[in-house]
Amino acid sequence: MSMPGPPTPATRRNPGIDMPGSFDEATSFQSLCRAARRAARGKRQLLETARFLFRMEPEVLCLQQELRAGTYRPRPYRTFAVRDPKPRLISAAAFRDRVVHHALCEAVEPALERAAIAHSYACRPGKGLHAAIRTAQRFARRWEYVLKLDVQHFFETADHAVLKALLARRIPDARLLDLAALFVDAGAPGAQPGKGLPIGNLTSQHFANLYLAPLDQFVTRSLGLGGYVRYMDDVLVFAHERAGLWGARDAVCRMLRERLRLSLRDDATRVAPVTEGLPFLGLSIRPGSLRPSPRRVRAFRHGLRTIERQWREGALDEGARERRAAAIVGQTLHADALRMRRAFFERLARTGW
Repeated sequence: MSMPGPPTPATRRNPGIDMPGSFDEATSFQSLCRAARRAARGKRQLLETARFLFRMEPEVLCLQQELRAGTYRPRPYRTFAVRDPKPRLISAAAFRDRVVHHALCEAVEPALERAAIAHSYACRPGKGLHAAIRTAQRFARRWEYVLKLDVQHFFETADHAVLKALLARRIPDARLLDLAALFVDAGAPGAQPGKGLPIGNLTSQHFANLYLAPLDQFVTRSLGLGGYVRYMDDVLVFAHERAGLWGARDAVCRMLRERLRLSLRDDATRVAPVTEGLPFLGLSIRPGSLRPSPRRVRAFRHGLRTIERQWREGALDEGARERRAAAIVGQTLHADALRMRRAFFERLARTGW
């Protein structure tokens, strides 16, 4: 029996135009090979990734057999803590599981896209962090007040029953739905039973967008507030009157509790004039400026000082030092931060710290 050849451009799915994929398509040899190549981007130097790619054909065939026989189970996560800039527990899946994540997301993305509104920006084609920031600033120039909302511990408290009900409405293929439910039921390390999505999984990002899609619809349609931007669980709502936004806050709080089994972070909820600067995605956004938030400035300085110390101690070579420093500096290039960067590097050159 001849093996299937590599996928041609005509076989690739076109999210937003195609119908949702099927389980057979998602677990085909071609789909799993594409998924392996996507999962390997930026990680080919890792031993686990290199081993899988070196034996990709037998590895993919083994995965396919497990998936189609119903014996596939995700392996345990490797967890570690990061500050970016707030503390988060990251769950790193085994590479073979990340391959399945990519194959599943390719299949279900068209269905999940149809549940999304235009101003939801995380992990979506043609969207992203910078687009969310540009829209937030455009809205800050149009409206006078902003309501900042942040869901309390969203990834730790997302309810599995709610999410699986939302997935069932969007994924008609029963076996594909069962595969999605397998990752939902795996939960997140440290979360309560029936709760949580692991931070770090591609599936978690797509599932989070679907989970919060009812919130998007509620604010923009039921409340009629068109000045709305969401990036994952960070939400901005704009209006011309302060009182209307406090009313919207109370309505959202009830809706999240009753329909999505979530709550808001009281300490991160505020209504303020846009001229005061709205904290969003590590920036302080005003109608005429984009400045790094104080927390982001501290993370910038700490990150670069850590790299410099590791290089001086011999823990990093010159190439790794430059790559890591460029990544940290790159996070500030879309903000009005030239003066901040110059001051930091002048001090670093002068004092070594």
